[in-house]
Parts: sequence; C-alpha cells; structure tokens
Amino acid sequence: MSTPVSSIRNLGPAYETACAEAGINSAEELRALGADETYARLLRAGSKPHFIGYYVLVMALQNRPWNDCKGEEKKALRKRFDAIKAKSFDKELSAFEQMMDRIGVRAAP
Repeated sequence: MSTPVSSIRNLGPAYETACAEAGINSAEELRALGADETYARLLRAGSKPHFIGYYVLVMALQNRPWNDCKGEEKKALRKRFDAIKAKSFDKELSAFEQMMDRIGVRAAP
C-alpha cells in the first residue's frame, strides 16, 4: 500500500500533482529518491525552478517546519539547488528535445 506524497509534512496537493507529473506517485518513492533526485525530476518534468520549493522539500523529508532552514545550512542548500538546476536544463538540446523532455517522452539523463 502506498502513501500519498501529500502525507509528508509541508507537501500539499500541488506538490503531489507536480510529483505525479514527474512519475513520483508515493511518499515512499519520494523518500527513496531523496530531495535532490526528486527535485531534478520535477524540473525535467517541467516544474519551474524555485529555491523555496527545493528547500521546502528538503525540510519536509527531514520532518522539519518548511521555514526552519537558516544561515549556513540555507547557503549550502542554495549551492545544491543551483547545481541541480544547472544539471537539469541542458542548454545544448534543441527546442524540440527540451519540449520532449518536459512532457516526458525522452528518457531522463
């Protein structure tokens, strides 16, 4: 039996929908992937990058309040976010290939 993504603290129906669009259909699957891989998949599926969305996910998987990230920890997460964002958008792809990635037709790298 799988548990909905929205059962994870801080993640509501909109996050659950975004995860489903990225092929992540349960809280168990999300936890197994971890924050970085989950966020990369969300970006490749067409979600717009947003730092707050990323650190909310990190805090959720640690069962912490969404706004608990501060100081050096937040700076470190920003570096991880920037790296994920850079890897998830291949500027060398044609517009057609980028569109195919967004709709999930091509295999994720």
